[in-house]
Amino acid sequence: MTSTRDYYEILGVEKSADSEEIKRAYRRLAMKHHPDRNPGDAAAEKAFKEAAEAYEVLSDDQKRRIYDQYGREGLKGSQGGPATHDFSRMDVQDIFSMFNDIFGASMGGGGGRGRRGPARGYDLETEVTLTLDDVFKGCERDVEFTRLDVCEGCSGSGAKPGSKPIKCATCGGQGRVQQSGLGGMFRMVTNCPTCGGRGQVVRDFCESCRGKGRVSRKRAITVTIPPGIHEGQAIRVAGEGEPPPPDASPSGEGQRGDLHVVVRVKKHGLFQRRDDDLLMEAPISFTQAALGAEVELPTLDGPTRLSIPKGTQFGDVFKIAGRGLPNLRGGRRGDMIVGVRVEIPRRLSAAQEKLLRDFAVTEDKHVMPESTGFWKKIKDALG
Repeated sequence: MTSTRDYYEILGVEKSADSEEIKRAYRRLAMKHHPDRNPGDAAAEKAFKEAAEAYEVLSDDQKRRIYDQYGREGLKGSQGGPATHDFSRMDVQDIFSMFNDIFGASMGGGGGRGRRGPARGYDLETEVTLTLDDVFKGCERDVEFTRLDVCEGCSGSGAKPGSKPIKCATCGGQGRVQQSGLGGMFRMVTNCPTCGGRGQVVRDFCESCRGKGRVSRKRAITVTIPPGIHEGQAIRVAGEGEPPPPDASPSGEGQRGDLHVVVRVKKHGLFQRRDDDLLMEAPISFTQAALGAEVELPTLDGPTRLSIPKGTQFGDVFKIAGRGLPNLRGGRRGDMIVGVRVEIPRRLSAAQEKLLRDFAVTEDKHVMPESTGFWKKIKDALG
């Protein structure tokens, strides 16, 4: 599968993102859309493959340079292409870290027996919708989400209060079993299918969690959104994810995962966004275009004035410096790019029509008006 979307857009990062930001964005998407977590969900499978394809290119410095300069066409001639993820370019620790996060209990539960260091819970993701004014000023938003927490009734053991789990007979209390594959050519150690990696099984289930050791709870927090944030970017709230899974830490001791709040931005009725610049189309009369004028235009922080020179053509583009959106990192504001649209009156009074007919007599019919595409002029103005 080859995606047609921009790779940076797929991962929800800026073009200036460093390798760590790209890696974090990919891991978050891989955990969210992995087919094992979304069985039978074709949309999730497509999103997972798109993320892997984007990461395969953007995590490789050479491929990323080619992509930034030539796009997908430049990658077609590169060996291997962007069709499959190249795990050989990743260090061993990152491979195991990523697969533990994605597969969870089936490969050690985010920090259980198969991984050194403290156990870690799963990351979660939710969304928040903003207006362009919110993006301009920055804001605080209340977000609600659902997460698994340690059951208070059994303290995470899954056993009915007053009872205890017993040793698993399948794995002998180890929590792990060996499985053979490809005709016995290799062996894989996985969590025990009977006890789910705990090494113990529960006879008398806790009524609150039905033996799972975790219960689903709704939670609401306030998130601070910085000015200049882009569509698809995420705010990471450390420690607001889930506790380690029961096979790694029944009591929940260890490190909680994080919450990623993905930003969605509503379309604005007047402005379009391009990086930190704002694009708008301003209507002017044909007399203002011919004679020149001073016009007042709205911005996100109050009106401003624009000088229209004599002889302005339909689609001409003007730049008002510093009236765009603030940069997420530096705070410096982008520009406002204004394309003018010359409006022709639908009705004329008798006096107006006479004046125009008199003017038409003086026109040089052999001089053709200048004409350039509106969006091309905006592109040229942005450099």
